[in-house]
Amino acid sequence: MKLIVGLGNPGEYHLKQRHNLGFMVIDALFKDYAPAKETFREEKKFSAELAEIIWQPKKGKEVRAILVKPLTFMNGSGIAVKSIASFYKIEASDIWIVHDEVDLPLGAMKIRLGGSSAGHKGIESVIEHLKTDKFWRFRLGIGAQKVHKDGKIVKHIDDFVLGTFSESEKGKMREIIKRGVKALEDALEEGLEKAMNRFNTK
Repeated sequence: MKLIVGLGNPGEYHLKQRHNLGFMVIDALFKDYAPAKETFREEKKFSAELAEIIWQPKKGKEVRAILVKPLTFMNGSGIAVKSIASFYKIEASDIWIVHDEVDLPLGAMKIRLGGSSAGHKGIESVIEHLKTDKFWRFRLGIGAQKVHKDGKIVKHIDDFVLGTFSESEKGKMREIIKRGVKALEDALEEGLEKAMNRFNTK
């Protein structure tokens, strides 16, 4: 079983923000494979919305994947991830986290196992609650932003990640959502190593 988690903030206000790119990818993946009229269901005991898909590779056994959108807000993402992983007895290495990444150019992608949070509050929370960093991340670039503050150049302030994609960015936004979905599909079909080789931006 795989636990595939999109990170973001719940509610209409946050729906189209850069920080919700993880939610957007999970929604797009589910839309492609959900049974008719199936929707995410809110599970209050997990503080998350859940859905499930069954992936049947061309070779090998089918893979059950639980798709998750935490309702804990970004900074508490680990609460939901830990709760669900514990209930379903899912190892950290079978947890895939899909999230926005300010340290990558808009449209770039990196898939990796482990490592620090690099300042991402959602990943920081997941590491804190799982007590390990050995889970997989699908890092989707939203573009590094530099702004002036108190006479200094400061990168990656909250205003940027909580802002919406500009008109000029929306084409790349749609493309990175498609690539994120395809990377998840390929990882389910052929494994994470092949997905890394295929999708990691050089």
